[in-house]
Amino acid sequence: MSNSARFFVGLLTAAFMLAGVTASPAVAQEKAADRKAAKAKQESVPTKLLFENGKVRVQEVTFRPGDQGPNIPRPFRIIRVLKGGTIQRTHPNGKIDKVVYKTGEVKVYEPDNPFVPKNVGKSDIVLYVVALKEPKK
Repeated sequence: MSNSARFFVGLLTAAFMLAGVTASPAVAQEKAADRKAAKAKQESVPTKLLFENGKVRVQEVTFRPGDQGPNIPRPFRIIRVLKGGTIQRTHPNGKIDKVVYKTGEVKVYEPDNPFVPKNVGKSDIVLYVVALKEPKK
């Protein structure tokens, strides 16, 4: 092989190595950003605010299949099921329970500790939620 060919192959090898070194962190950053976006999407449940004042918040909440809600304390609430399904609730201590919502039923819940709700069914669950707010001190 001639000297110019070796020089050219050496330059190409160095260029490919440099491109690989600079591309790897960019790919890793993209993957991390994709994971953050997926987690944010996973924890975002479409919610339509229907009414709110200093005492109460009224929302229509839609859990699509696989949707997961935030891990927050739950206030006293009344839920009217517009479209039923099954929600899996994961508590901070690892306990998991499933709640079946039947279309048309009304459920009343006392304030709960935080848990993560997730639609484990194959169809949307639509809930009309009336939640009392904590009194301002």
